[in-house]
Amino acid sequence: MILVFIEHKDCVLNKTSLEAIAAAQSIGKDLGLGVTAVLPCDKDCSLAQEIAGYAVEKVLIAKNEKLGTYTPDAYADAWEHVIKALAPKYVVMSHTYQVRDFAPKVAARLGREVVGDCIRYRAEGGKLVLTRRIFLGKLDADVTLGGDAPYFVTFQSGAFRGDAAEKGSGAVETMEVTIGDVRMTPEAPFQEAKASVDLTRSEIIVAVGRGIKSQENIAVAQQLADALGADLAASRPICDSEWLPIDRQIGSSGQTVAPKLYIALGISGAIQHIVGMKNAGTIVAVNKDAEAPIFDIADYGIVGDLFEAVPVLVDEIAKAKG
Repeated sequence: MILVFIEHKDCVLNKTSLEAIAAAQSIGKDLGLGVTAVLPCDKDCSLAQEIAGYAVEKVLIAKNEKLGTYTPDAYADAWEHVIKALAPKYVVMSHTYQVRDFAPKVAARLGREVVGDCIRYRAEGGKLVLTRRIFLGKLDADVTLGGDAPYFVTFQSGAFRGDAAEKGSGAVETMEVTIGDVRMTPEAPFQEAKASVDLTRSEIIVAVGRGIKSQENIAVAQQLADALGADLAASRPICDSEWLPIDRQIGSSGQTVAPKLYIALGISGAIQHIVGMKNAGTIVAVNKDAEAPIFDIADYGIVGDLFEAVPVLVDEIAKAKG
C-alpha cells in the first residue's frame, strides 16, 4: 500500500497534493501497490469527495478535533496513528513547507528516514531508485532505500504534473485518530499577514533578472504579465536590490515553482535560479546573450533586447485576444 498526503487549509486543496497523487499512482503501477489518500481534518471534510474522484482505492479522513489548524505535533500524532494502523510500504508527499515540518518527525518516531525533494524515480527489482539534486542542482544523486518499510518520499514541485493524476472513483472512510498534547498555538500565517502571492500556485509567471536594468523598467515586464494574466517574479539580484519583494524570488533561496508557462526576461540562468523553475511546463527566455545558460533549458528562446521584444509580445497577445 502507498499512502499519499493530501494537504489543505480549511478543506481547500493545496494543488501540489495532486502532484503527489500522480506520483503515488505511477509508483503503484510500477510496484503493484494500491494507493490510499490520507486527509487530516477535524471534521468530515468536503474535500474528501473531490479526492475520491481520482484513481485511489480510498480516501481516509484522519479525524480529530485538534486537526482543524495545522501543528506539527497534531499532524505527527495523526500520521503515526494511521501508519501503524495500515502498515503502508510507502508514504508519498509533495515537498512543501508543511511536509518538511512534520514528516521528519513522523519518520524519526518510526526509526525511518525521509528521502526528500526527489525529482524522479525508477523501479528496479521491486524497489525504487530515487533521484534528487545535490550541490544546488549541479549533480543528480540516485538514492536507494534500505531497511524495513514504511519508506518516506517527498517529490519536488513539478516533478509530476497534477493534471496528469488519473481520474477514478474511490471510497471515503473516516478513522478517528489519537492525538496527544499540542504544545503550540499557531499564529496567522506569515504569507497571509503580508497578503503576498503564492507563486507555487501560479499557472503563468513572468520573471525578471538583471537585464531589466532598473526598478522603473519592471513596468515593462508588468505589462506582459498583465496581458497574460500572469504573476510577476524575479531572480535573486532583483530582490536583493529591493526592486521587488523577497516573496517574489524564484530559486534555491526563494520559491520553487512549476507553472504551465514561465517567461524569463533578462535572466542569465544561474544554477541557483534554474533549480527553482526548471520544472515549468514551457519555458520561454529572452536574453541578449546567445550563450546565456537559460537557453539550455528553454523550450523557446529570443536572442535580443527584452525592451524591444516585450512590447511586440504584448501587442501580439492583444491581437490574439481580438
